[in-house]
Amino acid sequence: MALDDVKLEISKSAEQSAAAIMAEADAEIAKIMAQADAEISAMKEKEDKRLAESVSRLQRQELSSAELESKKIVLAKKKEILNKAFAETLASLESAPEKEKTAMYKKMVASAKNVIADPKVYVPADSTATAKDLGVSEVVKSDKISAGVMLENADGTLMVDMQYRTVLQAVWDREMKALSDILFG
Repeated sequence: MALDDVKLEISKSAEQSAAAIMAEADAEIAKIMAQADAEISAMKEKEDKRLAESVSRLQRQELSSAELESKKIVLAKKKEILNKAFAETLASLESAPEKEKTAMYKKMVASAKNVIADPKVYVPADSTATAKDLGVSEVVKSDKISAGVMLENADGTLMVDMQYRTVLQAVWDREMKALSDILFG
């Protein structure tokens, strides 16, 4: 029986060694798994952070793009309104009764006499204004003028354009900010 006892003891010792080796292997596996889980968690956290930053950046870009597009639409509408106001103002001036236009032409000629003393005045072809009405020596009717007057000195070297469109455009350009503030606040 001694041999059976030795066998049993060797078997028991081998089982204990195997159990110790298995416990050590299990501990090593657990350690490796914990390390891998920690690395995976750190990588996931890093990628989640990068993803959140990317999403946030894209949202800011989309919002900025939408705001820019909105501003473009508003500016286009404002420009359309301003252009319409310009056109309506010009149409109103051009369609004034002939008596009012002649009175306005007379004022225009008087205000320009400090630049051109005795001007030749060009008026629209359909105007009824005469040299006597405007206080000048000569009035020339021209189909190149829609409304307003053009003044020319005697030798033709100086011309003053006082057509309604030209005068209105000059005032319009000079006062655009004030006009915009009045219309759009």
